[in-house]
Amino acid sequence: ALVSGGASALNEALERKSDAKMIRTAQRPIAAGRISLLQGLILGLGAVALGAYWLQHFTNQLTVGLALVTVFTYVAIYTPLKRVTTLATFLGAFPGAAGPLLGWTASRGQIEWPGVALFAILFVWQFPHFMAIAWLYRQDYGRAGIKMLPVVQPDGLSTVIEALFYAVLMIPVSLLPWWLGMAGLPYAIYATLLGLFYLGYTVRFSRILKATSETESRMFARDLLKVSVIYLPLLLTGLMLAAIAR
Repeated sequence: ALVSGGASALNEALERKSDAKMIRTAQRPIAAGRISLLQGLILGLGAVALGAYWLQHFTNQLTVGLALVTVFTYVAIYTPLKRVTTLATFLGAFPGAAGPLLGWTASRGQIEWPGVALFAILFVWQFPHFMAIAWLYRQDYGRAGIKMLPVVQPDGLSTVIEALFYAVLMIPVSLLPWWLGMAGLPYAIYATLLGLFYLGYTVRFSRILKATSETESRMFARDLLKVSVIYLPLLLTGLMLAAIAR
């Protein structure tokens, strides 16, 4: 939590000017002027350092190293690239998916396939989720000069294709714990049904291409966003219960 919060604070420090141009981020502390840039940097770096120390003391060096690589990828690679290329979203998904893998290495002391499977679930899940956000706030991103797919290709086709591709991929990826023996057949059935539900709302999201109004278009995107937020904890809770049952 400390490392993640610190990385987010550093992100807000670097993006203070673009944050100020977007409605959804204009009230962030540095962008709104409630704290100074220096204060934000001190808080961000301090939280990362304290989190790294905590992990070193209570877990192991592998987890510390992965946590710091995650911070570097998020702050030094993903954040500046958002103004340069749409590939930033793909690169940003790596630190976005690191949490479960860090939990696994903290517990086990090494990178193992079950931990990689958890990483893969978080990695793939992000794309339909974030395409919905990007579509909802495409005007905001455009004002700030951030290269999201809906900004670069405003017809929405590439946004829909990316969301659908990863929603389809989500189904086999969510079955990795079953294939690896982490959970039994009930989990596999449960994950498949959840994946089809997520895919169904992603297919529905494709209606933005023929929406007759901005209100209708936003409705499809917001519904996918809500479902994505519901899907992930339901899937991971099911996996947890299935693992306990075994």
